[in-house]
Amino acid sequence: MLLYPTVPELLKNVNSRYLLVNVIAKRARQISAEAEESGTILDDKAVTLAVRDIAAGRVTSPSVR
Repeated sequence: MLLYPTVPELLKNVNSRYLLVNVIAKRARQISAEAEESGTILDDKAVTLAVRDIAAGRVTSPSVR
C-alpha cells in the first residue's frame, strides 16, 4: 500500500489517474534502463523512484518521452 505520496498529491502534476499509471510505468522503465546501462545498483525499486520523481515535480505528463 502506497502511503506517501498520496494519489491526490500526484494528480497535481498529472491530469488523470489513467495517465498517472502510464507516466509512472514509462519513467520506471527509463530509470531501469539508465541503471542497467551505467551498471548502477538501485537502492529502491524503479517504480518507487518514479513516483518520487512525479511527487517532486521533476516529471510531469508532457515531459516524459
